[in-house]
Amino acid sequence: MPIKLHSNLPAFSVLKREGVQVMGERQAARQDIRPLKIGLLNLMPKKIQTEIQFARLIGAGPLQIDLNLIRMSEHQTRNTAAEHMEEFYRPFSEVKGEKFDGLIITGAPIEHLDFEDVTYWGELCEVMDWTQTNVQSTFGVCWGGMAMIYHFHRVPKHMLDAKLFGCFRHRNLAPASPYLRGFSDECVIPVSRWTEMRQEDIDQAPGLQTILSSDLTGPALVDDPTHRALYVFNHFEYDDDTLQQEYERDLAGGTEISVPANYFPEDDPTRAPLNRWRSHGHLLYLNWINEIYQSTHYDIEKIGT
Repeated sequence: MPIKLHSNLPAFSVLKREGVQVMGERQAARQDIRPLKIGLLNLMPKKIQTEIQFARLIGAGPLQIDLNLIRMSEHQTRNTAAEHMEEFYRPFSEVKGEKFDGLIITGAPIEHLDFEDVTYWGELCEVMDWTQTNVQSTFGVCWGGMAMIYHFHRVPKHMLDAKLFGCFRHRNLAPASPYLRGFSDECVIPVSRWTEMRQEDIDQAPGLQTILSSDLTGPALVDDPTHRALYVFNHFEYDDDTLQQEYERDLAGGTEISVPANYFPEDDPTRAPLNRWRSHGHLLYLNWINEIYQSTHYDIEKIGT
């Protein structure tokens, strides 16, 4: 089954060219099934790129997905056309009366700020509390995952002296986890952040289990069954050239940055990078969707009861 997207959304044509099954509203309405309703709270400045990345991952499975794009109510993006936001996004204030099978909270380029200094932190706390009554399962990604684990468990993030930047091997610490079904003993994940989460802090929070970790970059994927949530601090969703774009952007802006580790062949930025995380990225998000499907209510209004 395909993912249901507005036919005018840029992701619709991009994913269709890639061979991902997509369908518009009229076609979806002809199928007598209940699609899984997944929200994407998109906090990234490049909204369209992020929409495509996550739609690609959650739209590759056998279940029909109804993807809903959500934004913070008062925060105004400066990097995406207002027309795009008006046509395709709804503010949280308009959706908080609804139920969702799943919600993805993306990262945001605001790592240098304390959580409480983020302009929309108050509303984001409301979102995170709302997931406990209105969402079957929530996936926090990078800063989004750090925000969730801090909000629910007071696990802090720590600033780094240099950016963790590149593709790093991670160990599978929980082969029996349903979220790692089909995973190898090791996998490569893109990392791009100025902060870290520390395992000793996570160990102080009851009920959390780190299921993917790296000796070089620390914990990467944490399962929080009490809050029906996953927290990933790295970027399975990245495109082939996302790290390259970030590297070239930082160089052009005068930011001191190293070549992303283990990314370009022989660390040569003139050569095209190889994608070594795509298959595990699809596995992780499809496993997440499958766990939602196995546990959610057929009557979506019963979620949270």
